[in-house]
Amino acid sequence: MKSNRGPKEIDFRIEKLIYVIRGQKVMVDTDLAKLYGVETGAFNRQVHRNIKRFPSDFIFQLNKEEYENLRCQFGISSTYGGRRYLPYVFTEYGIAALSGILSSNTAINVNISIIRTFIRLRKLLATDESLAIKLQKLEHGTGHLFRIIFKRLDDLEAVRPILPQKRKKIGLK
Repeated sequence: MKSNRGPKEIDFRIEKLIYVIRGQKVMVDTDLAKLYGVETGAFNRQVHRNIKRFPSDFIFQLNKEEYENLRCQFGISSTYGGRRYLPYVFTEYGIAALSGILSSNTAINVNISIIRTFIRLRKLLATDESLAIKLQKLEHGTGHLFRIIFKRLDDLEAVRPILPQKRKKIGLK
């Protein structure tokens, strides 16, 4: 059965399945198995048969707290519920390594889409970093400017009070 979804729609769906855990962008085994069109158990068995291809920076298992946070983040217990084992998550490198063990046409196409999504996210984050640096410089400059303005206002207030001494204060008491 052919999908009616175009590459952009699939890529957008993939972006929603990428989480940041332990400071790394990862995808959960359940989501990957759904994308590849296989059961999670079969997917994980295939990975474990080829575990030498997946060092610890390619794949890791969530601890109980991370798993609970992931479930609570979306308020959906059934998505990752009913498991006997804590889920595995795959980094970008782990997903690239999956292409060596999953060889169906669906797996190949999904893998290409996932890698493209990771690349696009990396480019977006690089842009965000340069914007953050510019914003930080702007904040520093405006902070300096406001210090000068408030100093001058204080100086003016000392010479000639702007507000009357006996005034009704407003705000919280």
